[in-house]
Amino acid sequence: MSFSDPIADMLTRIRNAVMSGQSLTAMPHSKVKAEIAKILKEEGYIDAYDVVDGERPGQLVLRIRIKYIGERRERHAVITNLERISRPGRRVYTKKQDIPWVLSGLGVAILSTPKGIMTGQHARQMNLGGELLCKVW
Repeated sequence: MSFSDPIADMLTRIRNAVMSGQSLTAMPHSKVKAEIAKILKEEGYIDAYDVVDGERPGQLVLRIRIKYIGERRERHAVITNLERISRPGRRVYTKKQDIPWVLSGLGVAILSTPKGIMTGQHARQMNLGGELLCKVW
C-alpha cells in the first residue's frame, strides 16, 4: 500500500489511538518515522517504540506504545494533539530564528535539518533551520 504522505499517516494513527484509548498502535516502518518516534520518546510523549517483523517477509512494522497518566477511569493521554505542518503539496521551511514555539514551550516542534531530524529547541541550540515537519503538544 502506498501513501502520498507517510508522516501524516503516522500522526493520524497515533491521534486515532489516543482518541480511542488504545495503548498500542502499529504502522509501516521507515527511518523518518523511527526518528520521530525516538523524539517523542525522549520528550516523554510516548512510553516506548520498537521495530518488529511484519506479516510478510522483509516487511518491518513500527509499534508505538501510547503514554497515559492517571488511574484506570481517570486516565488521560500525554499527547493532546499532533499537527502536520509541511506536506508534500506545501513544504514549509524555517530559519533558525523563525522556529516556532509550541504553546510557549509546552509542546515540541519537530524539524528535518541537514544534521538529521530533531526538536526545534535542539535546532536553535545548533543554529540550524530546516523543514518543519510537525508540532506535538
